[in-house]
Amino acid sequence: MSEEREEREVQDTAAEESVEVSDTPEVTEASSAEGEPTPEVSEEEERRSRAKWYVVHCYSGMETKVKRNIEARVESMGVGDRVFDVIVPMEETIELRDGQRRRVPRRVFPGYIMIHMILEKEDGSIDEEVWHVVRHTPGVTGFVGIGNRPTPLSEEEVEAIMRRIEAEEPQLQVDFRVGDRVRITSGPFADFTGTVVDLFPDKGKARVAVSFFNRETPVEVDFLQLEKV
Repeated sequence: MSEEREEREVQDTAAEESVEVSDTPEVTEASSAEGEPTPEVSEEEERRSRAKWYVVHCYSGMETKVKRNIEARVESMGVGDRVFDVIVPMEETIELRDGQRRRVPRRVFPGYIMIHMILEKEDGSIDEEVWHVVRHTPGVTGFVGIGNRPTPLSEEEVEAIMRRIEAEEPQLQVDFRVGDRVRITSGPFADFTGTVVDLFPDKGKARVAVSFFNRETPVEVDFLQLEKV
């Protein structure tokens, strides 16, 4: 009987220990990984949320070089925590050259560069350090703004520019305008001259009014089949 009593006591003790262990919350890597992001990420996101897009003038044709100059000065002068992005807005276009369509990158705003940065302090004053770094970069001729104060772009303006930059379909660059006198170089109406009355850039065509049997007749022709008179 004493052996049975001892065995029961051992089993009861083991059961109590298992209950105590199960009641203790389990700490796992997954649970420790949950929660707020690291302070570094949180601080950067907070700073970026305060940043706005500004525009600076530069010498036309030197946009890419000036962009690199700005980026180099931002890094060397330690203001990368306030200046985040420097871009030269570009878009893909299709140009008609020598009877062929060619994809050509084109600057959206020649002579201008966009900068995403925190230029205003919390009290509304200009951050003179950031202003100095950007304004005195070789090639920068000034900020776009009212008076001497740089003016940030509105959200609508930024969205419109970004849509042009990120557009998947390139824009057809056309030298023709309604009212231009043109000559048709190939096709059924080759060597006819006429006046452009409408343009269809999405189709790559134009409607041209030509004189046919002493009557003005509108015909649709490909841009590649036209040349200015």
